[in-house]
Amino acid sequence: MQSQPQSFMPSGRGVTTCCGLLLLMVFLIGCGARRQSGPTPVRQVGAPAAAIKFSDVTGQAGIHFVATTSRTPSKYLVETMGSGCAFGDYDNDGYLDILLLNGAPLPGGHVDGRPTLRLYHNNRNGSFTDVTHQAGLDKSVMYAMGVAVGDYDNDGYDDIYVSCALGPSHLFHNNRQGAFTEVTQRAGVANNGMWGTSCAWVDVDNDGYLDLFVCNYVTYRTLKDDIPYYTLGERAYAIPTAFKPSHCVLYHNNHDGTFTDISQSAGIATPGKSLGVAVWDVDHDGRPDIYVTNDGMPGFLFHNLGHNRFEEVGMQMGIATDEQGQPHAGMGIDVNDLYNEGQSSVVITNFSGQQTSLYDQASAALYRDDTVSSGVGPPSLNYLAFGTFFFDYDNDGWKDLFVANGHIQDNIAKEQPQVHYAEEPFLYQNDRNGHFHEVGVASGAPFTRPLVARGAAWGDYDNDGRLDVLLTCNGGPAYLWHNETPTSNHWLTLKLVGKKSNRDGIGARITAQAAGQVQVTYVRSGSSYLAASDLRAHFGLGAATSASLVVTWPSGIVDHIPAAPADHMWKLVEGSGQLQ
Repeated sequence: MQSQPQSFMPSGRGVTTCCGLLLLMVFLIGCGARRQSGPTPVRQVGAPAAAIKFSDVTGQAGIHFVATTSRTPSKYLVETMGSGCAFGDYDNDGYLDILLLNGAPLPGGHVDGRPTLRLYHNNRNGSFTDVTHQAGLDKSVMYAMGVAVGDYDNDGYDDIYVSCALGPSHLFHNNRQGAFTEVTQRAGVANNGMWGTSCAWVDVDNDGYLDLFVCNYVTYRTLKDDIPYYTLGERAYAIPTAFKPSHCVLYHNNHDGTFTDISQSAGIATPGKSLGVAVWDVDHDGRPDIYVTNDGMPGFLFHNLGHNRFEEVGMQMGIATDEQGQPHAGMGIDVNDLYNEGQSSVVITNFSGQQTSLYDQASAALYRDDTVSSGVGPPSLNYLAFGTFFFDYDNDGWKDLFVANGHIQDNIAKEQPQVHYAEEPFLYQNDRNGHFHEVGVASGAPFTRPLVARGAAWGDYDNDGRLDVLLTCNGGPAYLWHNETPTSNHWLTLKLVGKKSNRDGIGARITAQAAGQVQVTYVRSGSSYLAASDLRAHFGLGAATSASLVVTWPSGIVDHIPAAPADHMWKLVEGSGQLQ
């Protein structure tokens, strides 16, 4: 355990060949988080959830997409990981559009057609139109993984970064004419030689320009770096234990359309097998901090020291491993104020055999592992989880939890009959007392449909005040689930427009007070797994018909809104003090 850095004073709560048997032994010894032990937990059907309603509207919305995975006889590791998705308003018409990422052909596998990114424009009537070609996003075939949406040059239009495996990543600049121009090489953000995964835009030094953080998984430049793996006499997908770690990359924005790799000097180039990233201000010092999930290695909490320097403090903060000291088999992550106390809670999704983890900030410098006591962990033991996010699906003013599940081994049931390849997603309801219970199974379809899910994002695509769900599946369809939960609860959505701060207001802290209840959230890029959610801040208000808002911008400017009427999509320009 590292010593506590004096500057951190938070105030808030190489293997080249292998034998299957040998690798399995190494895996079980070195990655105990993935061991199956004890009695098999049963996913319980709790209180009736008839009032919860999400409808699968994928087909009627005009979204026809199946993610490419070659499914080769070689069973390359990269085939298992899936690709991400994003909600984002690329044309500034006030309605969220949808971007779906895709894989690429691999030797020995079969792929129909020419797989590319797919961009769907929101027609503002519940349907979408495929505008990929018009937008210029079908020019390249890439093994796309993660996505981040943000306005890196402050021109008022959001740009797109796509991380990739087996080739360079891509930065697409929004040209404000309904199309994008690839500027990767000029910008200097190709992430060459890396297996890019989740990524996030973040203004690490609050200079008003978004920097770019990219997670990288294992050392895997080409398919020659893959490692054959066998179990039960069959070829199977390799396990990450056999691969050498990589490291994350931080690109600093030079204010001229280019970026500089400052990973080493910033102190974030620590070896890891990174899959998820979440950004928030842990200690409320006005500087964004960064948590990274690692697969089979302790997680990283990079505390921002200022001046483009970070210090890794995950272990002493009690959030790098589970309470038994086992590293997470970490995939996705999210963070938010779950109990309306102004403190942060963190969810981390894991491999089957290790429960989905929930941490609550217990003191000024420590997180507490509440995985079991919160009720989040036990239902998840036999499930392999990827995308995840906190969102208030019923607008009662308390954040609930969504988890996307799906295994990586297509023959896992032969080895572990209680574990399945396709798995149902979870929806946890916040009981407002520090406890959650899983209500998805009781709510019926679509939560009872087994999926091989990966990326997951939230956003209100029809601006009705209820948060919808976007999902991708490995080698399967993408899904759009419309939230039709009947409720009389009120809501408020806020889009920020930065002036001195970055244009998207990423990093702003928003406090909403309504009917004696205080909620705190950050405008954040990143979170979940390979995905980008709505950049607008959403608050469920329960019975309250208005809320007072305090917005603390990354620049330090503070806007006060005494009474924001509920049930509206509002825009706030930095320093104006007026809703539009």
